[in-house]
Parts: sequence; structure tokens; C-alpha cells
Amino acid sequence: MLGQAFSPVEAVANRSAATPTGHYRAAVTSRERVLLCCRAMERANGPMPVEELGKLAGCTARQVQRDFAAIGISPTAYGRAVRTEAARMALQRSTSVLDALHDAGYGSVRAFYQEAGRRLGMTPSQYAASGPDLPLLWGITPSAIGLVIAVASPDGLCAVRIGPSEADLLREVTEEFAAARLRQDEDALADVLRALRALALGEQAAALPIDVRGTAFQARVWSALREIPRGQTRTYTQLAESLDAPSSVRAVARACARNPVALAVPCHRVIRSDAGLAGYRWGLEVKEQLLRMEAAQGRC
Repeated sequence: MLGQAFSPVEAVANRSAATPTGHYRAAVTSRERVLLCCRAMERANGPMPVEELGKLAGCTARQVQRDFAAIGISPTAYGRAVRTEAARMALQRSTSVLDALHDAGYGSVRAFYQEAGRRLGMTPSQYAASGPDLPLLWGITPSAIGLVIAVASPDGLCAVRIGPSEADLLREVTEEFAAARLRQDEDALADVLRALRALALGEQAAALPIDVRGTAFQARVWSALREIPRGQTRTYTQLAESLDAPSSVRAVARACARNPVALAVPCHRVIRSDAGLAGYRWGLEVKEQLLRMEAAQGRC
């Protein structure tokens, strides 16, 4: 669950930690207030009134909103993401949508279907059944680093894979999206494939919308990866620190390894602290080539 994904919260300074009686000491910095509020919402399995968050953090509701705005999200949006993750987990372990509704803390069936459905990318019933009949387009294109296959929903890219064999790439995405209705259409995906070819050359390309599923922590890592400028790299430690999660280096590395959309989310820009390339799902040669071409383009 999210409480495990955001384990760095447990390392917040004592003044913002919970006392043995369950009360919180007043947080002092903006970071501490945000972490404390995040932890409270994770324990509550969803959003909390901003006034209540302010009381927990020892500040005003307006200050809580400002603190969250500084990191690009609202308290309500974070709380809803927590509740969506709870719904995701509940649907995975339950055969009953109604049981999942109550486990995730939704107050009504309507709210469950409206909010969880929008955030899961399909209705809860579809998600519980692994998304039957979800329409997805796929296309494949040659690139400077090999064949690239892309799978997209109406909301964005669901998968980008790299490899030498069209048959193997198609088999992989077909197995991953076994319950969906896959249809090949390179014409409809022409702009997407063009952007992926440019990224494979180390060139600048328009940001591609993505429609991927993962934990809230993975989503934060993937979002941070997209902020790394072309031609630059970050270490796993630096990436963890940028997320205010310095003790979660391994979790960051796992999130990078599980990145479902290569190139669009540039996990190849993360290296080891000793400047070694570390692992890359598509091969270290591909990672090295991408970094070399991006560095060259950055000097142009």
C-alpha cells in the first residue's frame, strides 16, 4: 500500500512524527508539513479536510494548500490518489466490486465508479476483470536503437518497448494486454511514432501523454524522470532525494526498472553514483547509445 511506498515519511524529524499516543508534534518546515499530511492521508486511506490537515501540521489550512502547491499538487488530489491506490489494491484482492468499494473507503457506489473509474482508466468492474474489451491501438517503427512498438489508449501511451524482433515485441504486448482489443494502426499513431523516433535519436520531441498504471510512488518517480533535461543524467540517489525520499533509493531503482513507456519516460537518464550505467531493460548498449546521442544533441 501507499504507506509502504512512501516509507521515507517515517524518517521525518522527530518534531513532525507521531507521539506514542497518536498525536502529531507540530511540523516546522514546508517539507515536514507536506510529509506529515501525506502520511495522515495514507493512514486515512484517502483525502482529509484541509482544515484537519492544518491542525495536524500546526498551521493554517491556507498554509497547507500553499505547501502542496509548491510541489505541484493539491492536498485533495493527493488524497484522491491515495484512495485510488486503495481501490486498485482492493479490486485486485477481491472478487466483489462492492467489497472493494467499502475496503477503499468510498461512501457510495456512484462516487466509486466516477472517481476510481476515471483514475484507473476503466470502470472498477473492468479493472477487476483485467480490462476486457479495452480498445488499444498499437504501431511499430524502426529507429536508431532498434524496433520500437507503442501501445496507446485514447488517453495516452500505455506501453513502449524496444527490441530487434517485431514478433517478440508484439507477443510481449499481446500478453500484457491480453484482455484488451488491440488494433494495429500506424497511421493513427503517426505523430507518436515520429516523436519516439526523434527521442531514439537523442533529439527533442513533444511531450507524449501517458496512460500508465502503477503505485503512487512509481507515478512520482516516472514524473520526476520526465523532468530530467535531455543531455543530463541523475543518480538513483539524487532522484530519491529530489522526491524527499532519500532512504528509498532501491524503491526508486525498482520504479525505473518497471517503467512501462521507454523513451517517453526517460529512465535511461538515471545512472549509478559511480557513473556506471547500471541495468537497462533494453540493454546497456542501448542506454549508452541514447545517452551519447542526447549529450551530442545537447551540444549542438
